[in-house]
Amino acid sequence: MCNFHFALLRHGPTAWNKEKRIQGHSDIPLLPEAVDAYRKLRLPEKWRSVPWYVSPLIRTIQTADAIGVEDVTPDEHWIEMNWGVWEGQTLPGLRHQLGSVMQENEDRGWDFCPDGGESPRDVLSRIHAALKSHSRGDFGVVTHKGVIRAAYAAAKGWDMTGKSPDKLDWQAMHIFSWSHQNGLGIVTINQPLDHLDGPPA
Repeated sequence: MCNFHFALLRHGPTAWNKEKRIQGHSDIPLLPEAVDAYRKLRLPEKWRSVPWYVSPLIRTIQTADAIGVEDVTPDEHWIEMNWGVWEGQTLPGLRHQLGSVMQENEDRGWDFCPDGGESPRDVLSRIHAALKSHSRGDFGVVTHKGVIRAAYAAAKGWDMTGKSPDKLDWQAMHIFSWSHQNGLGIVTINQPLDHLDGPPA
């Protein structure tokens, strides 16, 4: 039986995040000011000596570099949910454009699926594949909101409809457990990164 903990950290903000545009697999770099802000942050000490992975997208690689994580390994299991032809658009715009069709799709929870994209259930399948093949103890990943939401929902038992049971801080780490017997579990959500100059005022 393989039991370990793993930390998930979302990448820093991009121009598309600022504009509330859906990124998915679109390879959008961090804003320069985001790079500067993340250079003032570091992993909690416990997580500095474990292996770290990143999604292959530039925004996760830049985030890992900014917080001083060395020797990261790109892994496609942790890439953002594919939003197909909806990438570059906004959720409010899609809701206005598609009306009740969009609402019905969102009400499907785990099986919500953008045109030509993936569902959260597909993302969870990728997460499970990565976890089942991992055998080297605790690790961390700089990844994406959609990936973290899927891991959290599975661990929490949330069906991904309506509001999330917990408010997730997208600048913090989220720690999960995994065992082949019990699956995903939540250890800690919203664990802040360390500030180089001490805690913020």
